[in-house]
Amino acid sequence: MPTILISGASIAGPTLAYWLAAAGWTTTVIERTPTLRREGQNIDIRGAAREVIRRMGLEDRIRAAHTGELGTQFIGVHGDVKASFAAGKSDTAGATAELEILRGELAGILVDSTTASTEYVFGDKITALVEDAGGVTASFEHGDDRRFDLVVIAEGMRSRTRPMVFGAAPKIRELGMYTAYFTIPRAPTDTRYWRWYNAVGGRNVSLRPDNHGTTRATLSFLSEPMGYEELSQDDQKEVLRRRFRDVGWEAPRVLAALDDAALYFDALGQVHAPAWTAGRIAMIGDAAHAPSPISGMGTSLALVGAYVLAGELATRDTHTAAFASYEQLMRPYVEQAQQLPPGTPRIANPKTRVGIALFHLALSIASSRLAARLGELGIVVRLFAPPADAIVLPDYRIQTPH
Repeated sequence: MPTILISGASIAGPTLAYWLAAAGWTTTVIERTPTLRREGQNIDIRGAAREVIRRMGLEDRIRAAHTGELGTQFIGVHGDVKASFAAGKSDTAGATAELEILRGELAGILVDSTTASTEYVFGDKITALVEDAGGVTASFEHGDDRRFDLVVIAEGMRSRTRPMVFGAAPKIRELGMYTAYFTIPRAPTDTRYWRWYNAVGGRNVSLRPDNHGTTRATLSFLSEPMGYEELSQDDQKEVLRRRFRDVGWEAPRVLAALDDAALYFDALGQVHAPAWTAGRIAMIGDAAHAPSPISGMGTSLALVGAYVLAGELATRDTHTAAFASYEQLMRPYVEQAQQLPPGTPRIANPKTRVGIALFHLALSIASSRLAARLGELGIVVRLFAPPADAIVLPDYRIQTPH
């Protein structure tokens, strides 16, 4: 049986392992964290990705772990609701998707569905990859060298393994915004809506409900790249305190919760790689083509890309043919997902009071019953309707465990 090493146990990696194991491959997933990362913010599963989940027989399990978010509300300076959008009722629509789940819970469901068929190695990472005509020898920080037929990098946007194979070729397009994600205690003022508050200077505070009795907080601000993502957590928290100390609404409460919070803080960006494969090594998910969180398409690309790569490897005569077909099928889908609305992310993060007022006016119009009947309102609607179904999924006829 062919053997494959997959680096990354988040979304794309376990999904690839699921389909290849079902096709008879020997699958190994390595993850640098000591245990599965079950934390994380809200993500949604839309369009073609929803169909992948259905084919895996996991839709009911994911639906049972829904965050309970009812929709999205934009909040004014006095705490009033300027515009409100209900959760989507289809596979693709809505700022809040019909199928909304915490990232860590989705990863847990995917890993749990593959533990019987896949070897998981936590607390280790690849340190070198040496390819020859017959396979790839992988070296690890802790484990012994091992040999595989193929290797797939299923890591994040700032993948540490990618440069070993692709050098500096994949470019990260910085989008000019930093975002911090963390969890805070739920308060009586919290609701079942994703609430978004804009402040002058291109800053926003958002609060989202979860299904664990806590609230998921986000602090975002426009900024040129400053290297904040490389700082210690303590220094990152100090940056946030400085940036948001004069912001109203729920910002003081959010900042007060920073001391006890585990923080994920990064600059938003996209990965534009000229190639996703080299010899016997490939990339999927954010390592290959991160579209940025504001696209709403990261999870969809991870699930769909893993399914397509697995299907091509399982049905093509050679990995070379499979890799070529994978890129041919996925490139148009990725390119469309990475085409953000003009002015993003500045359009949703105005710098002035006048800009915020105009943004709220546009949202109010877009949320009206008349707009709903008209169906299309340009950029405002595009922000909430990513191209999640812009690919026709092949049916690879792989027999799955369900």
